[in-house]
Amino acid sequence: MQVDSEIQSLIDQNRVPGLAITVRKKDALYFQKGYGYANMEKQYSVDPKKTIFRIASVSKPIAATALAKMVAKGKINLDASIYEYVPYFPKKKYGFTIRQLANHTAGIRGYKGKEYALNKPFSIKEGLRVFKDDELLFKPGSNYFYNSYGWALISLAMQEVSGIPFADYVMQEVLKPLGMTNTIPEIAGEVYLGTANFYSKNQLGFREAIPVNNFYKLAGGGYLSTSEDIAKLGQAYLNEEISGKTVLTQFLTSEIVKKKLTYYGLGWQVSEDKKGRPYYGHVGNGVGGYSIFYVYPEQEMVFSILVNCTNPQIQEELEDIVDKLIE
Repeated sequence: MQVDSEIQSLIDQNRVPGLAITVRKKDALYFQKGYGYANMEKQYSVDPKKTIFRIASVSKPIAATALAKMVAKGKINLDASIYEYVPYFPKKKYGFTIRQLANHTAGIRGYKGKEYALNKPFSIKEGLRVFKDDELLFKPGSNYFYNSYGWALISLAMQEVSGIPFADYVMQEVLKPLGMTNTIPEIAGEVYLGTANFYSKNQLGFREAIPVNNFYKLAGGGYLSTSEDIAKLGQAYLNEEISGKTVLTQFLTSEIVKKKLTYYGLGWQVSEDKKGRPYYGHVGNGVGGYSIFYVYPEQEMVFSILVNCTNPQIQEELEDIVDKLIE
């Protein structure tokens, strides 16, 4: 298979330390392999079934799946104000809804400086202090601005509604039912068997990534997982196992702002590739991890590719690999 040598060349050329890929087609495993090292020093090989990576923003579709379940059960209203669920969030010039937070049209700001690498042991509620006192960037609904803090706020609302920690709700409603046994919140100081080392790259090569604590933004970018587990999530959507079509259509339909598509639904990127084939999924880029997760409904295919390195600048190469596997 041509893509096998293409992926291997990313390792051979020191573009990435390690990579896991799982591809499903027509509800069956189509291609799965690990490349390079989960730990470069000890030369532990990557196993797509067992090696655990930081998935960064691929956490958002996991959180969105839990939110969809909550919406389907009538426990949360997408068009209700955030203040209905989180009344202690500081009042802004304008109100905004759960839906606007989920599709990045609420006006919540993104990272300032090196906030993406924050290493504070915040709970989800404590994490609000990072952005809660800042004004909205624009009137909600009038523009689109991608960020992870909006999903932190959504996860807090879900926590308040369910009465249990957000991570427990996701485990109960999404991870356990789908058999995603290697998908877990990253908690600083806890060691998980099979976790890859996380790297960053500079001109001298790979080095250990700086310490970071993503727990407070678990919904937006704090989960760990395997490529096999993420593929299970995509398969569940193709099999229509999540919830009713009415709810899911809202999550998987691009928002329109100023008469233009944002190519983003509710926690899901909703787009088409260079050849016009529609897909939904997410790209993740965080400290020590890079990921792509694409679901192609017309081809009945799921792609899950995880890398243990901060943005290795290989998005184009990964999309070329996806294209060749579809062909």
